[in-house]
Amino acid sequence: MGIENEMKRLIHNKTEKSWVEFKVNWYEPNALGEYISAMSNAAVLEGEPYAYFIWGVDDKKYEIVGSTFEYNIDVKNEPLEHYLARLVTPGIAFSFHELKMEEKRIVVLRIPAASKVPTAFDGVRYLRIGSSKVNLNKYPERESELFFILRNGLPGVCNTESEYQDLTFDKLFVYYATKGITLHKNSHIPIRFAIFNGTTKASTMYSVREMGNTCLLYSLDKVLEYGEVLNVPQADERNRKVVRKEVPLFDAEAFREAIINAFVHNLWITGNAPMFTVFRERIEILSRGKLPPRQTVEGFFAGESVPVNQQLSDMFLQLHISERTGRGVPKITEVYGEETYEFRENSIVVSIPFTRVRVDENTKDATPVTTSVTTPVDSMIEGMFSIYDEERADKEKRILEFCISPKSILEIIEMLGFREKKSGRNYVKPLVEQGRLAMTIPDKPNSSKQKYITIK
Repeated sequence: MGIENEMKRLIHNKTEKSWVEFKVNWYEPNALGEYISAMSNAAVLEGEPYAYFIWGVDDKKYEIVGSTFEYNIDVKNEPLEHYLARLVTPGIAFSFHELKMEEKRIVVLRIPAASKVPTAFDGVRYLRIGSSKVNLNKYPERESELFFILRNGLPGVCNTESEYQDLTFDKLFVYYATKGITLHKNSHIPIRFAIFNGTTKASTMYSVREMGNTCLLYSLDKVLEYGEVLNVPQADERNRKVVRKEVPLFDAEAFREAIINAFVHNLWITGNAPMFTVFRERIEILSRGKLPPRQTVEGFFAGESVPVNQQLSDMFLQLHISERTGRGVPKITEVYGEETYEFRENSIVVSIPFTRVRVDENTKDATPVTTSVTTPVDSMIEGMFSIYDEERADKEKRILEFCISPKSILEIIEMLGFREKKSGRNYVKPLVEQGRLAMTIPDKPNSSKQKYITIK
């Protein structure tokens, strides 16, 4: 990207960052040298190749107003650029650029991100925190983070130590083998697909499918396969002559693109997986994290993708899971519009509404309707929410038989062979919410008001 286009992008964003500073005519040589150090180091933490100090832009209205700042001046009989270069260590190739934008003069100081060691000015290392310029030595945790990134790169799936170290990669090798690729010598992160009866998570939860704690590639396949199960075909009897049309509950291609994007762009290093939730009128696909630093909202919707996990993106390309053409988001918005995306503080959510075939009782015509509000569901859709895999149905049956006499949650977990309370509760809670089990406090000695579970 040329520097002029980069300036248009930064000004259009209407915000200063730790690596972007707007001024009009401000000038103070020593403070400018400190800015070079601070912004060079801040660019590393933000994953930016350059920082930019820009004269000629109002830092309140973010409008181009022009500047009279002259960088070809002397500081104590020494050219400004030479003065700064002499005191900035190690030497970085910062450069001044003069541009004409909206018929107004602006000056840009482009500052390369630090490399190998932090950038200092006059022997002191600085850092930008928000809009403040601070001495890096006073912030040891940020200094440690900066050194880590300088040595290893930004934290990602390839350079962040797994919480679980008993790794064999057997499933990863097998997965590659099924694709005809030999992998020469991923995950204990839970990935769940939850189904709720209503329109919010406060409604009754029918089931939770566990699809994680294994290779991410296998987890992705499981999620996509489960989507195929949920995508119930509906009969469309309009103008039927011989062949009956079928209308899917949602667009399969848009769903696939949304799921793959959630895996590729999820911030895995936080230890949190994407979240997949089915409600009565929609599917929500949530991925953790924000847009990458160099990704604009306009570029996002245009399909100019900036991967959050470059190595994972490369792997998906190698396995032909994705082709990296940038068509994913445009495909989704073509079907459902840009409003299907919601950018939250620490996550991005895609809401895919269900298209239901509803019959007009007067004309007997079937009409596909994309619904975003609660409406009565027919027996076919209701059946979709009641889907339980055989393994879950078996566990529920065992729980109900086991709880003919009151049992504690710990006893149920032990009976099912689970190690964690949470695993057992994922089966017990829906049964309680459905009224098939009851929580009681029997009058038992030394019970300490322990809750017991029994048939209602």
